[in-house]
This record gives sequence, structure tokens and C-alpha cells, in this order.
Amino acid sequence: MSMTKPRQRRADGELSRERILDAATVIAAERGYEGTSIGLVSKTCGLPASSIYWHFKDKDDLIAAVIERSFGEWLSAWQLPEYGDAKEKFEGIATQTAKALRDSPDFIRLGLMLALERRPVEARARTMFIQVRAKAFDQLVANFAGVMPELSDADVHQLATYAMAGADGLFIANEIGGDTVDLVALFELHGRAIYDTARRLVTESSAKR
Repeated sequence: MSMTKPRQRRADGELSRERILDAATVIAAERGYEGTSIGLVSKTCGLPASSIYWHFKDKDDLIAAVIERSFGEWLSAWQLPEYGDAKEKFEGIATQTAKALRDSPDFIRLGLMLALERRPVEARARTMFIQVRAKAFDQLVANFAGVMPELSDADVHQLATYAMAGADGLFIANEIGGDTVDLVALFELHGRAIYDTARRLVTESSAKR
């Protein structure tokens, strides 16, 4: 009996934490950092503020946890497809990213809001977004280098920077345009453009030798 109660308490605690994170995700994605409050999260998830403070020390800690939790889903979109030639793999990454942004947009929406803010004291949530975004960038660099080893390190980094910047822009275009924007089709075009650019960089590099 004494073993069951601690386990039950841990399970209940995890469920409560997930409820809090779910509520905070919805609110922060709609209202941004400033528009999110512990009181509003409490009202939305149905748990008292004391429960929220038991799991998170403050609002900043809570939003940082929202970003960290949702990052796993977003990062998986940047994984290299297992099959196909270089062109198909470039296009595959682009399509995977589009679907991830369409189905689970909270991470990038909230993260971009935080990234564009300028505060006297940087929010931990913003720092978390920058850190996990750097991990995604490293994954993209490894993907491009693996698919096209002919690319120089400088070209790989430039290509990865271009790819992520384009993904940001297409996401924003979809947020503004809504149903009038075919996000998957645009990302497929983006993937082809990245591949064509990579081929051009390889050709230019070979011509200089």
C-alpha cells in the first residue's frame, strides 16, 4: 500500500503538469509572453495557482517548459528521410517541416514572438528557444553535409541558414494568409530551391579549382 501511493502521486503530478503545459501552450501561442499569466493558465486548466507554482517557479519558467516540450516534435521534422536521392531528401525534409509547422505550430509561433522581443533582462523562455533552435540548425547542417559532401563547410552553413530563414518566412506567410496559403506546396518549392542552390554552389566551387 505504501508503494502504491507514491506512484499514484507521481502519476497525478505528471498529469497535472501536462494539463498546465497544455493550457499555457494555447494561451501563449495566442497572446504571447506578455498576455500569458499564471492566473489565466490556472483558469484555463482548472488547477489552482498553487499547483502551477509547485511545478514551475514563475511564468518565465512555465513558458520555457512549453518551448522545451514542443521542441521534440519540431526537431523530428528536420530528420533526414531514409530513402531517396539528394533531391528527394532535400524535398523530403521540406515537406516534413511543413507538416510539422501546420500540425503543431505552437513552438515556432511562440518562439518567433520571443525572439523578436527586446527586453532589458532576457527571458529564460527566449533563451530556451534560441538554444533549441541552434540544435535544429546543427541537425540541418549535418543533414546537408551528409547528403552533399561536396559542399564546403561555409556553403553548408550558408545553406542551412537560408533554409531556416525561408521556413520562418513561409510559416509567417501561412499565419497571415491562413487557408489561402498551401504551406506544404510552398515548402516543396522551398526544398527544390535549396537543392538547386546546393548544386549551383558545388558547380561554382568545382569551377574555382
